[in-house]
Amino acid sequence: MVIVDLLAATICFAGACHPALVGQDTPTGTYSLSPRRIEDAGYDGSVLVYRENEKYLWAIHRVYTLNPAERRMERLQSGRADDRRNITKGCINVAPEVYQQLMACCARDILVINKHRS
Repeated sequence: MVIVDLLAATICFAGACHPALVGQDTPTGTYSLSPRRIEDAGYDGSVLVYRENEKYLWAIHRVYTLNPAERRMERLQSGRADDRRNITKGCINVAPEVYQQLMACCARDILVINKHRS
């Protein structure tokens, strides 16, 4: 199981928690993760989709760095949860090495997104 805590701005799996970037529009709930190839610039070839509709896709992916003004990598490395919240449009951004670990263990796992500190 993969758990995202929106207040703490963390993602926890395989017995460890890691910082994550989340958005004001990141939906809470329980979802199934599904890997998907994606060719859009900034996603490095793949994402883990957890929700989608006809207009939008919500996913966990490597930190998006194509807009330098957002300082996403710097914010991801911050020890302050406030710096990691309300930056994405609903997706969950993680460091590339965290994404690789997630893909290796949990690419088709259950994702729980909540608004409580873990």
